[in-house]
Formats: sequence, structure tokens, C-alpha cells
Amino acid sequence: MSHFKFIAGAVLVGLTLASCNKGGDRRPADAPQEYPLMTVTPEDRNLAVKYSAVIEGCRDVEVRPDVSGRITQVCINEGATVHKGQVLFVIDQVPYQAALQKAQAAVATAEATLANARLTLDGKEELFKEKVISDFELRTAQNSYKSAEAALLEAKAQLRDAENNLSYTEVKSPVDGVAGMTSFRIGALVSPSMAEPLINVSDNSTVYTYFSMSEKQALELAAKYGTVAEAVKAYPPVSLELKDGSNYEQEGHIDVISGIIDRTTGTVSLRANFPNDKGKLLSGGSANVVLTYDRPASLVIPQGATYEIQNRIFTYKVVDGTAVATPIEVFKINDGKEYIVTSGLAVGDTIVAEGAGLLKAGTRVKAAPRQSQNEEAEQ
Repeated sequence: MSHFKFIAGAVLVGLTLASCNKGGDRRPADAPQEYPLMTVTPEDRNLAVKYSAVIEGCRDVEVRPDVSGRITQVCINEGATVHKGQVLFVIDQVPYQAALQKAQAAVATAEATLANARLTLDGKEELFKEKVISDFELRTAQNSYKSAEAALLEAKAQLRDAENNLSYTEVKSPVDGVAGMTSFRIGALVSPSMAEPLINVSDNSTVYTYFSMSEKQALELAAKYGTVAEAVKAYPPVSLELKDGSNYEQEGHIDVISGIIDRTTGTVSLRANFPNDKGKLLSGGSANVVLTYDRPASLVIPQGATYEIQNRIFTYKVVDGTAVATPIEVFKINDGKEYIVTSGLAVGDTIVAEGAGLLKAGTRVKAAPRQSQNEEAEQ
């Protein structure tokens, strides 16, 4: 009997404690939990995406010699501004001057030979009229005259070659621009077949920036404007971010979109040109081309309002006070803080704005009290 009383007493105590605990927890098991909520409304956004780019002058020219010889003069300072036609190097002119004189003498000789052939032909023609010589002798004189004419033409061609070769001993800049570095000094032996150029001259008044984007992005760009050609014409100005993080002060324009997809990388090449009047951009450098995307009246939500499962993005829509997991599609470009929703949500929908990764579907939720500006500043 005492054993039965002990068990009954224990059960009574347990029921009493359970009753007390139940009375102490005043929140029902299904009471709504507080979360920051937001109503989805249209907002304008301007997004930017950066593409690594290589900078080149609009004309990067390798200056090479057209004749062989030793350099006798270096007429340019490395890094100096040069003009089209300016002499940069002089190659030993003595042998080319001698070749020119020889060619001039050959022309004079050919001219004299032609004059003699003309006199002979005139005499033969008179004798033929008087039937003193045969037709064979006349034709021989005519052929000799034609040979003398051809010899003169050949001599004149050689003279032009000699004149050109002499002019080539002065190596001139083919464009306006800035001279690069050179390892060639007075006495260096150079020739047209050498692998290394004498110097590079870059026309940097306008620079080209070459960058690539994915095939999908290029197709979307073309689809937006109708064709690739129309995209080139209509795309808004682009900006340039330099390697020090600063923004280049002048805007550029996309002027070329390649029509060929690189099979190795699956990308499409583009070119944007930027004015470079002050010479701040250097050929061979690198930067980031910044393209902007205007998204007016977009549905914008914080990235903290989403979570991912198997590469799909979800958010919690609040329906009748309950969190409902909702798959959404977002614009491919974002600023790292927000998503632009392209499908899955509608204007006026309420979603959980923060902590989506900690929430479970079916949870009852209610709006958390908004903090004052002073409380937000303290946090």
C-alpha cells in the first residue's frame, strides 16, 4: 500500500509541475514569429558590370627598316612625341648613294644608246625607201631601237629603286604618336628580315579597349536592340575603371562586336574606344570597361530575403500570415546586395525581408517592430 501511495504522489507532483509550466509559457505553440517584412513595389535601378580589358593605341606601329646597313644616327628620344614623316634613324647612306650614281649613269648610257638606235633607224628607213637595203635590215634596225627603248625603261626602273633605297636609309615614323623604347644604337647592324622592330610608335589620341562577354550576354544584347549592328549604334556610353580604382574622366563607346564566338572560351570579343587627348591611357595597359543596365520599374528585394537550393533561388512569401517558400527568377546582374526579380513575385506581394536562410516553410510570421533611426545607428 505504501508503494502505491508513493507512485500516486509522484504522478500528482508531475501533473502539478506540468500544469505550472504550461501556465508559465504564455505564448501558444503556433504563435507568429517576428520577422522584418516588406511589400514588393516597383523601383528603378541602374546596374553596372565590369569586364577586364586590354588597352591599345588606335594605331600601334612597329617601325622596321626597308634596307640593310649600320645605324649612323639615332634621331629620336624614347618616349617622345613624334610626327608622321619624322626621321627616327639613319642607316649608312654611302653604299646607297653609290648605287644611285651607278643607276643614274646607266640611265644616261641607255638614253645615248636609244638616241643612236633612233639615228640608225631613221637612216635605214630612208635607204629602204630608196630600195638600197632589204626589208630584213630595216626590221633589224627597228628591233635594235625597241631593245634600246626597253633598256632605257629598265635603267630608269633601277634608278627608281636606287632612289627609294637611298630614301629608306632615313627610317621615318609612319604615324603621329609616342615613341616606345629601343635597344638599337649607333653602329647596330639592321635589316628588313630581323625579328625585332627598331621601335614602336603608338598613336594614343584614341585608345581601343578589348574585352569579352559570354555568348549568352552577347545574344541578349543583340536581342535587346534587334541586331548586333543596331546594338553597336544604340548602346549607351560606357565608362572605364583604371587599375588604381579611379574612373577615367571621359566616356567611351562600343564600336565593334565580333560576329565570331571563341570556341575555346565561349566568349564574344568587343571593342570600345575612348578619347585620350591628355595621354593618360597608355597602350599595353589594362582596365575595366563598365557597362550599365537600366532596369526601370523593377521588383527589387534584398539578397537576405532569399536562399538557394540546387542552384535555384527561393524567397518566403507571406500568405495569410504563413511563410510560403516561393521559387523566383532574378536578373543575371546584381550589386551583391539586391536581386531584381524577373518572375515569381508580383507587385504588392509581402515577403520576409531578412533571415530567409533560418526560416522554415509553414512558419507563422508577423512583422517585427521597426527600429528607430537612433536604435539602428547604435547597432
